[in-house]
Amino acid sequence: MDRRGRGGPVLSVSGAKGEVAVLEPSAAERAIGRRAAESRATVPVLELRVELPGGAELSTGLLIEACASALRQHPRANGAYRDGHFELYSRINVGVVVAEGERYLIPNVFDADTKPAAELEEAVARISREALAGALSASAFSGATFTVWNAGRLGIASASIPVVSPQAAALTAGTHALTLSCDHRILYGALATAFLASVKARLESG
Repeated sequence: MDRRGRGGPVLSVSGAKGEVAVLEPSAAERAIGRRAAESRATVPVLELRVELPGGAELSTGLLIEACASALRQHPRANGAYRDGHFELYSRINVGVVVAEGERYLIPNVFDADTKPAAELEEAVARISREALAGALSASAFSGATFTVWNAGRLGIASASIPVVSPQAAALTAGTHALTLSCDHRILYGALATAFLASVKARLESG
């Protein structure tokens, strides 16, 4: 029996596990899988985690503000390892993970260090709506220097995401922990620790 699914043709076969539906991933799902595999295969990732007061839900605006402040203090975190050298960027553009169902998008908040938390929260709400509606241009998804995912809004205590190559790092906030994934070729242990401590301190100061 043949059926069709959102991502393409589905072929059903029977075996010891019962009927197996084989679904072709969509182009977007293929791209996500390819980027994640390339990141894991090519980037030597260091992960660091610090605890937060349990059960606290952070606003994404405050999270981005804290990261932007820390990125200004620690320039290597706002850079990349590329072709054997370090690149340090003057602008702080934060990519924000937007996930809904099968869709996974990372639109950018440009010049995040120039905006207060409330304005950042409004910007994230707007670009999230527009990204899911397909209303953003390609330029809205390029030029990020850092990536964040506020997993705590989904009730997740602790999580991590791959580094979005060629960025130096990505940060995930859960309800109980902050997790920094970083490219160990540019952001070493002491530097990564200092950056993560700066983010945590900014969040705790309100």
